[in-house]
Amino acid sequence: MDHREAPWVTQRTLPLLADLYAFTMLEAYLREGLEQEAVFSVFARQLAPTRSYALACGLEQVLDQLEQLSFDGEAVAFLRSLSLFSERTLAYLERLRFTGDVFAMAEGTPFFASEPILEVVAPLPQAQLLEAWVLNQLHVQSLAASKAARVVHAAAGRTVVDFGLRRTQGADAAIKVARGAYLAGAHATSNVLAGRFFGIPVVGTMAHSYVQAHPAELDAFRAFVRAFPEAVLLVDTYDTPRGVREVIRLARELGAAFKVSAVRLDSGDMFTLSREARRLLDEAGLKQVGIFASGGLDEHEVARLVKSGAPITGFGVGTALGVSDDAPSLDLVYKLVAYAGTDRTKLSPSKVLLPGRKQVFRVLRDGRVHHDVLAGDGEVHPGEPLLRQVMRNGRRCDGGPTPLAELRRATLTACAALPERIQALSGAGQPYVVEVSEALNARLARARHALQAGTSGAGA
Repeated sequence: MDHREAPWVTQRTLPLLADLYAFTMLEAYLREGLEQEAVFSVFARQLAPTRSYALACGLEQVLDQLEQLSFDGEAVAFLRSLSLFSERTLAYLERLRFTGDVFAMAEGTPFFASEPILEVVAPLPQAQLLEAWVLNQLHVQSLAASKAARVVHAAAGRTVVDFGLRRTQGADAAIKVARGAYLAGAHATSNVLAGRFFGIPVVGTMAHSYVQAHPAELDAFRAFVRAFPEAVLLVDTYDTPRGVREVIRLARELGAAFKVSAVRLDSGDMFTLSREARRLLDEAGLKQVGIFASGGLDEHEVARLVKSGAPITGFGVGTALGVSDDAPSLDLVYKLVAYAGTDRTKLSPSKVLLPGRKQVFRVLRDGRVHHDVLAGDGEVHPGEPLLRQVMRNGRRCDGGPTPLAELRRATLTACAALPERIQALSGAGQPYVVEVSEALNARLARARHALQAGTSGAGA
């Protein structure tokens, strides 16, 4: 690859998005003949102290990539250049296609610590190679969706727009954050490329530079509405009340042709300025003009403004959403829990693994989520089973992706069913009951005993 080539990850280069140990372990697995069926489970060991729940997101991208998984000549040539791998291993990679099964929670499903959101069942060498990029795809979107759900909850029905493009860690993250935010209930994004890829509504206003580029604020407003009659006009470049008065002056000039949808506040005391802007607009007969706020907002500030009665109709949230500033990582892991038909676990302190394939049953009472039961695959318990088979023998079971708008509707319904204490910002970190079934605990005890006895019945 030419060093001047843009280093974007594409379907062609994606197979190399792995830690080196995945390939060195592959070499060792093949040398030892360890190619039987393995089960890997993706779950969060724990949630951040500011989170009572998280949202699963990114499954569609994982499935798309699995269906197309292959190593082209350039990828194999690069691996050969490392002088670490045998020709047998390189030939294995040249032929490789994913042939396994995947079980997963639907995108937008709230989940809790220790609950698997995805499980891979495949020959061990195949499954091992997937670890880094499966976690990468699920992590960034689940993180963004979880943060966006809090902002949407705080906004209490008011418009929420993803403004995170400028501050996310890289181009791919910016696109995936926009998708996760929309899934969690954001109404739109400012990110045009995300709109193209995922069909998310794209909205925008103007920057201060547009106002600065004109001799006067009113000149800027006049010019912009000639191009975009229903624009949102940014009024805080110089002085917010004066900017609102210039909008009122423009409305008088245009008469019935005035179609401006809102004014935007981007700095200062949002509560005081929004009330003053509302007063000025109402007195001028412009009750239809909304007030959109942006600039350093997070879910707590949005909630404060809503609860204080600030007359704001929409919020643009950027940095706090784009980087999930209060909880910038999710403790997702991808762990071997069965191999060759035998349960596997670990005995590391604080990192004990529940063995084998699993199922999560969600129990509702009076229309609200009450508790979950984490059980072994094949167990039957009251409640809705959350893990469903989404891929069989390397092909999607549903034939294609679910429309994002449909996933968004299901996500909003699922979040609304959570207990109020779990949704509330003030209740961050509130405990939620996840029961581990007796049968699964018994399997763990047997796997531990096998390890301690030094047999081959467990270990990973």
